[in-house]
Amino acid sequence: QLVILGYAVSSDIKHLSTAVCDLDRTPQSRALIDRFATSGYFDIRHTVSDDRHVKPLVDAGQARLGLVIPPRFAAKLARQETATIQLLLDGTDSNTATVAQGYVTQIVNAEAMRILVERLGPKAVAPAAVEPTVRVWFNPDLKSVNFMVPGVVALILTIVTMTMTATAIVKEKERGTIEQLIVSPIRPVQLMLGKAIPFVLIGYADILLVVLVGLLWFRVPIAGSFALLLFLSGLFIMTTLGLGLLISTVSQTQQQAMMLGFFANPPFMLLSGFIFPIASMPEPMQYLTYLIPLRYFLVIIRGIFLKGVGLDVLWPQALALAVFGVAVLVLSALRFQKRLG
Repeated sequence: QLVILGYAVSSDIKHLSTAVCDLDRTPQSRALIDRFATSGYFDIRHTVSDDRHVKPLVDAGQARLGLVIPPRFAAKLARQETATIQLLLDGTDSNTATVAQGYVTQIVNAEAMRILVERLGPKAVAPAAVEPTVRVWFNPDLKSVNFMVPGVVALILTIVTMTMTATAIVKEKERGTIEQLIVSPIRPVQLMLGKAIPFVLIGYADILLVVLVGLLWFRVPIAGSFALLLFLSGLFIMTTLGLGLLISTVSQTQQQAMMLGFFANPPFMLLSGFIFPIASMPEPMQYLTYLIPLRYFLVIIRGIFLKGVGLDVLWPQALALAVFGVAVLVLSALRFQKRLG
């Protein structure tokens, strides 16, 4: 999961396949095409001579962007008229289309400015009234891997600890050994701890492995306290273990426990802000995310990794995880004791 998500799941849009139809065939039109080709965002993979051939390439998915430069493009520029071009974007992936549209706007604006400066000279271009100076904090290079790898720690902890804990006690039911445990001197709390502690150790082993690979392989910096990360991860592990034990009390077979675990994982991933920003969700769904423990842990782990913040900033998320963890563990213990009784 770390390798796949670290490399494959990226919001960076690069090398989009592009189909070009240049009906003007002038130095000006070729200069515009060269700007697209050298930007790094678009790869010119198809060059056609008829604009009717562009749409089938986009329809077939062979091109994500279609660029059509009409005849007399350079002539209109020479007469200082507005020259238009046609851009066809594949909107089946709305996120990619939106980002690509922004890149296209930047390229076209840069080319328009170059033509204006070439025609009138640099002094003829009026300066902007407000010129922003942008500085990106915490992730200056805007690398998706710096955003994704900390989230992978949370995702792996959720899947491993919750799913494996859910099947641990159910396995005793399937084997028929749960009755032996009931008549033994072991208390229900001791039985639950005995089933949960190994997965706590596995969870911490996963944290160490992912952080080590993130630092050495993906070069993701950790700006905050690693000790604080381990401590707050314990609160999240307590929550996922409690959910796993709760699933085990309502399941009769390992298959049921596995299915309930997988049923819980997609909402955790989709509603936690792991991939999609919570602020862009509909307002009712935003309220629903407060019931997802992974939401709070993602703020914690990304805050420690990227921002280097401490408990003075992350205490609301830590408190929420502690409340979730205690509540779920108490509910699981009560249900477990009732079933044994």
